[in-house]
Amino acid sequence: MDFDQLETFLEVARTLSFSRAAEKRFRTQPAISAQIRALEEEIGARLFDRSGGKVSLTAAGKAFQRYADDSLLSRRTIVATLAEMERIPRGEIVVAANEGTCLHVLPEVFAQFKRAYPKVAVSIMRSEHARVLESVIDNTVDFGVVTMPMTDKRLEAVAIHRDELVLIVPPQHPLAAMAKRKPPALNDVAQYPLVMPKFGRTRDALEALFHERALKPNIAMDLDSSELLKRFVAANVGVGFIARSNVVEDVRAGVLTAIAMPEVQVRRDLALVFRKDKALSRAALAFIDVTAKIKTPQGMVKEAEQR
Repeated sequence: MDFDQLETFLEVARTLSFSRAAEKRFRTQPAISAQIRALEEEIGARLFDRSGGKVSLTAAGKAFQRYADDSLLSRRTIVATLAEMERIPRGEIVVAANEGTCLHVLPEVFAQFKRAYPKVAVSIMRSEHARVLESVIDNTVDFGVVTMPMTDKRLEAVAIHRDELVLIVPPQHPLAAMAKRKPPALNDVAQYPLVMPKFGRTRDALEALFHERALKPNIAMDLDSSELLKRFVAANVGVGFIARSNVVEDVRAGVLTAIAMPEVQVRRDLALVFRKDKALSRAALAFIDVTAKIKTPQGMVKEAEQR
């Protein structure tokens, strides 16, 4: 039994899916299944019930989940404590964020951080907003990156990134031609099928905008992935809204057209969040410093200074 097996077990337990766990662990599904099988053979108990086409924790699995959580938390605590004995930050940083943030906002931060602190390991956990906050609170991760506002009094927030929603359409779409003359209005968008995120802050903001203008969106698809949303828009299944930073490469490649809509002023401020009562290691403090320096826009700095 090793820590890698425990992390794999916990990912399967969280998602109740071997395929989703494989995706998040960047492994193949057979590799995940083999790790779980080896773990079950070692402890002599079945951890998951795979009958009926669904995955669920057995009674032994639920008991083992508590042990695995405690073991990984103890490991991080030991590594961080020993790292504090030296001046050079080392140890491990675990960050949770949604798919779009992991793919389009954090890579620059992680690259810069690893150049500055090569002895600190960095792990990423992809999850949606509510689960990110839960993971920070229960100490599963060190940091989360979420859309503001964040009202939980147990958490500290450091503003790191400002973005805006833009309309995305295929380059040949009528709305792309319209945008060359004037920005389309929301009632223009409502005439076309719409590809929407299944849940989250963006979904809530868009539903509120359509409701305020007494418009009924023609929702073609609900998707739980920003990358899938872009692909279906590019395939002309519908038009969609997404954070501008998520489509920079797609626009540059000519796959999508991004249209700013003055009528849709939906801003997305991201913050790095962590527990107020958490004793931050040197590595964690260094990560906050690097992230804030790289990602915080001037406008957010000025607002912070005025408060």
